[in-house]
Amino acid sequence: MIGTYFKRFAPQTLYGRAAAILLLPMLTLQLAVAAVFVQRHFEDVTVQMTNNLLLEIKMVLDELNDRSIEDVARTSARTLNLDLHEWDGVASDNAPVFYDISGRTIMPMLFKNLDRVKDVDLSNLDQVTIGVQSAKGPIEIVFSRYRVSASNPHQVLVLMVFTGVFMTVIAFLFLRNQLRPIKLLSLASAAFGRGHSVAFNPSGAIEVRAAGQSFLNMRDRIERQIEQRTIMLSGVSHDLRTPITRLQLGLELLGGPEVQDLKKDVDSMRLMVDSFLNYARDSAADPVADVDLVALVSDLGERSDPPIHPQVVGLPRLIALRSVPIARAIENLLVNALRYGDQVRILICFEAHDIVIYVADNGPSIPADQREQALKPFMRLEAARGQNQGNGVGLGLTIAADVARSHGGVLILNDSAELGGLSAEMKLPL
Repeated sequence: MIGTYFKRFAPQTLYGRAAAILLLPMLTLQLAVAAVFVQRHFEDVTVQMTNNLLLEIKMVLDELNDRSIEDVARTSARTLNLDLHEWDGVASDNAPVFYDISGRTIMPMLFKNLDRVKDVDLSNLDQVTIGVQSAKGPIEIVFSRYRVSASNPHQVLVLMVFTGVFMTVIAFLFLRNQLRPIKLLSLASAAFGRGHSVAFNPSGAIEVRAAGQSFLNMRDRIERQIEQRTIMLSGVSHDLRTPITRLQLGLELLGGPEVQDLKKDVDSMRLMVDSFLNYARDSAADPVADVDLVALVSDLGERSDPPIHPQVVGLPRLIALRSVPIARAIENLLVNALRYGDQVRILICFEAHDIVIYVADNGPSIPADQREQALKPFMRLEAARGQNQGNGVGLGLTIAADVARSHGGVLILNDSAELGGLSAEMKLPL
């Protein structure tokens, strides 16, 4: 419970947490040293030096019982480095400056241990002036501040602060160099999740280099598997086109009502093979480049029947995408929407960290418990929007979802609040 409460105030980034781990012990140590130093050096030493000076002042005051002020000032006071002269008895009302730590110890001691003290002036950090009622009337005694306080006591604190700041900067620079390989590894993995393969060279500590090398090995295995899958799909699809063409030619020479059903099955097989072949070819050949998504979607909408004009929310900007697979995915969503509805709406939202493409229609929707299955290949649904209706082969949503995942995004199916049908939401990260 307590750990969860403090986590809300903890830094969220690795740099922030590392800086907190570095700074908190150093600040705690400096505060502890400063507290001990102030107590031992400022207070204890000041008390001891003030007590010694009080003995000298009392001796001078005792001599004033029998001698004149001028005589004591020339002899005993001068020998003790005390400046003694007459005083008008008017208090100075000068308070110590706010950073005068030792002054807050000196003043109470003078009033407490010297009964005849009437005024203490600590406004000058180099000297102390006290007003005393003596046997010869009010007098003023001036002496050096260093007789009751250590010389330049603030230098230790200043030196400690500047040394701490300097070492913190050095440690932070070193820490940044140690964290840079982790940040580069994070950027490389995030880019690979969006379909980009950026150059990455493992560096840093042994554990970081091991993690970086493991990432490179994993990326190589995934890229080989994707390449092998693409080659296999392309090869199988290409090899199947010849026998399918032969079947179509053979069926054209036959007659009978059962032949029509066979022709539909062959057409579905041909459409399925073409979909596989086009998807494999697009994924393998198209590089990542900056794409004007608004222009791409507008072109696809113009070619639709009827034409659809996309709506844009936010500030349009270029995005690093594989343009051909993205176009194929959006086209599949448009074809799917036009197949089941007569009203289709396209909305492109440019958000802070994501770009979302909504394709909604007014046709029958997909039940919420079947939407995950609808994204699987060749899955046939029993609802009115099942793939057994129309000319589809059950790969349109699957390919669109796979394209979104290859760019680090996701395809989400929901009910359209505006049109009442299905809303396909493709979210791509910036």
